[in-house]
Amino acid sequence: MNPVLELGKEVGRSLRAGHPWVFAKALAGRPPRLPPGAIVDVHEAGRFVARGYYDPLSPIRVRVLTRDPLEKIDALFWRRSIARAALLRTEVLAGEETDSYRVVHGENDGIPGLVVDKYADFLVTKFYSAGLTAHRDAILAALRQEVPGVRGIFGREELGRDDVDADEGPAQGTVHWGEAPPDRIAIRENGDARFWVDVRGGQKTGFFLDQRENRFALRRYAKGREALNCFGYTGGFSVHLAKGGARKVTTIDQDRDAIGLAAENFRLNGLDPERHEFVAGDVFDKLGAAKRTGQSWDMIILDPPAFAKSQKAVEAAIDGYASLNRAALAVLRPGGILVSCSCSARVSVGDFFGAIAQAADKARVDLQLLEQRYQPPDHPIALQFPEGRYLKVFVFRRV
Repeated sequence: MNPVLELGKEVGRSLRAGHPWVFAKALAGRPPRLPPGAIVDVHEAGRFVARGYYDPLSPIRVRVLTRDPLEKIDALFWRRSIARAALLRTEVLAGEETDSYRVVHGENDGIPGLVVDKYADFLVTKFYSAGLTAHRDAILAALRQEVPGVRGIFGREELGRDDVDADEGPAQGTVHWGEAPPDRIAIRENGDARFWVDVRGGQKTGFFLDQRENRFALRRYAKGREALNCFGYTGGFSVHLAKGGARKVTTIDQDRDAIGLAAENFRLNGLDPERHEFVAGDVFDKLGAAKRTGQSWDMIILDPPAFAKSQKAVEAAIDGYASLNRAALAVLRPGGILVSCSCSARVSVGDFFGAIAQAADKARVDLQLLEQRYQPPDHPIALQFPEGRYLKVFVFRRV
């Protein structure tokens, strides 16, 4: 029989509706001493509500795994959960076109606290909760059984970080099973685009897989344009713009290693990096200098890291988005395309759109909204977990 944790009065509504988190402050009284990973039942007024794993080190004290009182959390449970997630990817992704994608998207796949990305024939995991690591062996076994053709599983763990935007930075790596990944893995996306990925030290798990379909979609706007890709990392957007016929693409990022890899990714795709520009530097400095010297572009991509790492940072983040977009609009030519992205889950779609509208107003620029995009289907959004709807992409045309 599982230990029982009782909810406080009138706090179980969101849990019953399907939200997967139980915060420490939602529990009645002091919970018993339980080890990380203990399977617990959550009750309200003595009645079963949910079952999940316990994490005494996190403000999210319980992450829900099931609302079925008859469902056991055992090796078969983890295999069923991984199999369900893997099946979705086979249904929505063409294997010959794309060999790298998200296999497990945490709460949105019913496995809270876990991210698993596939890069060619390697898997990269991130366990965000000490409670989940107690079940790691069963999860790794399920991954080996349900994801075929895998040569190795590599861990990039972020224990103790509960921020839904937390998978931005590098983390210590561990070989969980099989072969160690090479320093760089060559991946393929959308048929003809290839990239070198550093799964050991790169951002997130090595690459921004959530922008895959957005990168491809922007090709339609690229032909003949001179483009600036801000926060360009290893050139994901830049390669697709060049393949779409952009006359020249300037890629800028503070990470010198990433910029070097961006140039190599051009070569990997048969593109001459000498015809384009790669800048290791600050985006705001670049935009400010361009305004002073009269330099401009007719396509600008803004894909910054998350501006709001906590709820307290939301207001400052909205101001930051407004400032960034205003600086970009100052150097965007009439008829040009502005692509503005936010990966901050705590900044709503409405607030982000409002920040861009404020920027356009202050810059005295008229914009037409052409597209509103989100993350691809291998990054699904659970209806009961609005935090999963984190990526927002707006495509505008300057009138």
